[in-house]
Amino acid sequence: MNRLTRAAIIGLTLATTAAPLAAEAQSRRDRQERRDDRRDYRQDRREDRRENRQERRDDRRDWRQGDYDNRRDYRQDRREDRRDFREERRDDRRDYRQDRRWDRSNRDWWRGRDDFRDYRGARNGYWYAPSYGYYRVEPRYYGYRWQRGSYLPSSYRNYYVRDPYVYGLGAAPRGYRYVHAGNDIVLIAIATGLIASVLSDVF
Repeated sequence: MNRLTRAAIIGLTLATTAAPLAAEAQSRRDRQERRDDRRDYRQDRREDRRENRQERRDDRRDWRQGDYDNRRDYRQDRREDRRDFREERRDDRRDYRQDRRWDRSNRDWWRGRDDFRDYRGARNGYWYAPSYGYYRVEPRYYGYRWQRGSYLPSSYRNYYVRDPYVYGLGAAPRGYRYVHAGNDIVLIAIATGLIASVLSDVF
């Protein structure tokens, strides 16, 4: 075998051996790259999940803080609204008491008041109680003049004066109530109906 033939055989042998080795090396490199890619992918996913959790925590913290601020502002607004409402009611009551109190010198003082909205003047056989309306009375009591020390019949004791201040009266003593009796206001003992005082000709 000459030298040229031997070289060709050796070259052919090396070529047939090197090709699979190169292919195996390439396959190993490909597998390593795929492993690296999977590792990088998992690392990226872990980082994404961690960032997502952190963002969610931040969002919840911001939401709680915002919700807390909103509740605080809401409570503050409600306190201010209630304070303003109470002040307005006090002002309204003061104005009401000052402008619409009973005035003996003014026979029309009651006009325009809600508790007199049904009042149409005196009616024979009836009394009128502000906020209650007309109700029938026995003929012997129509135009009756109540006096201190007498008794108000039990059937007429339930027409309480809603706001004694309107008539210039203070709070009733314990055990007593102001009651509308015809055109008068009488202070009676709740238990017996004994009349302690009389305010006559209210309207």
